[in-house]
Amino acid sequence: MFRTLAASFATGLLFGLGLILSGMSNPAKVLGFLDLAGAWDPSLALVMAGAVLIGFVAFRLAGRCQCSLLGEPMRLPATRTVDRRLVLGSALFGVGWGLAGFCPGPSLVALGAGEVKVAVFVAAMVAGMAVFEVIERRPAMPASGVGAAG
Repeated sequence: MFRTLAASFATGLLFGLGLILSGMSNPAKVLGFLDLAGAWDPSLALVMAGAVLIGFVAFRLAGRCQCSLLGEPMRLPATRTVDRRLVLGSALFGVGWGLAGFCPGPSLVALGAGEVKVAVFVAAMVAGMAVFEVIERRPAMPASGVGAAG
């Protein structure tokens, strides 16, 4: 148990430091990257490329393992299809990122600065997650239409 908690803490700390060093916790830097028509800042493209490369290698290696380095069962996503939910969720994420300059990880790092804008973003993010959970846990509505008894 302690080993898992220590590894989780170390991983989160490393991730947070990486976000701070790369500028991802600064919404002005993120919005500068998204401003293609203005003073575009391409530096975050390098951060993203590095993250994608590391993630690609890590997932390829993890796919060959039955358990994690800490002995826990390996649980990787089973679905590889692009569906409507994924596209809509990605679009919603992108709109939020573009409006606020934050995504979930960097917003939690920036929350430590105590700015009201970040607190509002995190509160809205948590509320959105709660709404999603409520919707997901609802029983499925029966299909109506052709062939329905009535």
